[in-house]
Amino acid sequence: MKAAVLTISDGVNAGVRDDASGDVLEELLRADGFAVERRVVSDDAPLITAALEELTDSEALLVLTTGGTGFAPRDVTPEATRAVIDREAPGLAEAIRADAIARTSHALLSRGVAGLRRSTLVVNLPGSPGGCRDGFAVIQPALRHGLELAAGDTTTPHRQT
Repeated sequence: MKAAVLTISDGVNAGVRDDASGDVLEELLRADGFAVERRVVSDDAPLITAALEELTDSEALLVLTTGGTGFAPRDVTPEATRAVIDREAPGLAEAIRADAIARTSHALLSRGVAGLRRSTLVVNLPGSPGGCRDGFAVIQPALRHGLELAAGDTTTPHRQT
């Protein structure tokens, strides 16, 4: 399965900061058996939207973004994501936020979203390595099943709790 990591950061894009969050996500995805494509763009809505469109038009079943989900004026990742997704998946974003709020009150400032563009799942994660690691841990148990369903796999039974 193919996944993509989209880092949204002026500093990483300019080469003045390391992409530690992107590195964490790539490591986690590869450990889960995904082939991973990486991309970096600055905090600019048209650039983010274009990158999301390209990545969701590729063979990627999953696109994880890191960065741009807070309150800063240039934090526009949620708006750019909403511009490309067809259907929101609010449970994923809510679960990531709920888990993070238990760790830090700063998580109340997270505006990340999740949703599907056709059969590709897009999930916004925070811009910190720890936030990415924790957020991935939250969604990881349901990820394969969700991707199977999104891809239209009719042999996958619905798993109810």
